[in-house]
Amino acid sequence: MTDRITLRGLRVRGHHGVYDFERAEGQDFLIDVELELDLARAAASDDVTDTVHYGELAGRLVAITAGEPVNLIETLADRLAAACLADDRVTAATVTVHKPQAPIPHEFADVAVTLRRSRP
Repeated sequence: MTDRITLRGLRVRGHHGVYDFERAEGQDFLIDVELELDLARAAASDDVTDTVHYGELAGRLVAITAGEPVNLIETLADRLAAACLADDRVTAATVTVHKPQAPIPHEFADVAVTLRRSRP
């Protein structure tokens, strides 16, 4: 059985992109993460220390996204996934980075990169 914790729509101002103006001006990124882990112990104990504290996780994801700029959202997504897997209880993490203000010269609703990382 694989249980999940999902965090969707975490909005963070970052300075990622290949263009100088993206780095200078910054833009909003939306982050979705889904963690796969066994939640049986947390369900039984009703103790937050037996699960991934999603508020603390959100803080780590915000720090990464608002921190050191990268060219590609693929790189950003990989860094976020690594942060999710830093907790040994997490067996896999799916991360989506949305870049709704991407410099695309056509009307679009969203552009995003999704990746899944798991323990070997």
